Amino acid sequence: MTKPVLQEEQEMTKSFWNVKRVAIIAIFIALSAVGALIKIPSPIGTIGLDSAPGFFAALAFGSIEGMIVIGIGHILSAAVIGFPLSIPIHIFIACQMAVWALAFRYIQKKFGYILAVIAATLLNGVISAFTLVLVGGIGMAIGVMPFLALASGVNIIIAALAHKAVSGSNLI
Repeated sequence: MTKPVLQEEQEMTKSFWNVKRVAIIAIFIALSAVGALIKIPSPIGTIGLDSAPGFFAALAFGSIEGMIVIGIGHILSAAVIGFPLSIPIHIFIACQMAVWALAFRYIQKKFGYILAVIAATLLNGVISAFTLVLVGGIGMAIGVMPFLALASGVNIIIAALAHKAVSGSNLI
């Protein structure tokens, strides 16, 4: 005996990996891939506009969606130029960025856009720069920090402005 169609649809919507959620994540990963091709000149070359879709997805659709998009977005950005810091370091950075997307969403919900933009820019632009101490020492971390902070600010401001623009509509 088969289940009624309505019951099957309700069970699908309860599942995390439903068709709508996977489609949204895939679209924003594709946007991250496009952003990964837009580079901000820096000493390491992986800094680009790949994280704006992840930060937006975190605000618009949820923490998990944003974390997935931003993590994969960074991996794509690093893959475009051949993982210059090594695959394990880039995986670590992708995980770190996922945590920053989670923090961005949390701070925006609790305190608003301005504090969320400032906090996420500091986390991703300053704190993340110190990951490079593992690869090239403190000099490399400090040398990359201005480029990373600039790119972080641009990505996060794009995400916040886009979310603010569509948050009152039926688009999300």
